[in-house]
Amino acid sequence: MNILLVDDSPLSRKIIITRIPEEIKGTSSIIQGSNGQEAVDLYKEHRPDIVFLDLTMPVMDGYEALDQIMAYDKGACVYVITADIQKKAQEKVLASGAAALETKPIDEERLAKIFSRINQE
Repeated sequence: MNILLVDDSPLSRKIIITRIPEEIKGTSSIIQGSNGQEAVDLYKEHRPDIVFLDLTMPVMDGYEALDQIMAYDKGACVYVITADIQKKAQEKVLASGAAALETKPIDEERLAKIFSRINQE
């Protein structure tokens, strides 16, 4: 499985990686980016199976990156992981095609459920 993880915080990326279930992490390639433009570019280059995307980032925010990724590939599997808990943010990312919005910090259990959902599809 190819996983694209995009967050401007190296610490946030590290935390998410450590919380990915070992059985997934051990057989996956994890590609990292630090801004929305990198998210779009890396998506097009690697065509990952799943994207974990932050919203508040430099260069291009996660909203615009999500829109561009979904325009490029309507079947993209994008999960937004953000500290933004506003209902408006959730509505906007879901309307743009994200699979879900998860709040930071995401724990092992929620990540395991995401991967379980993906493996069932």
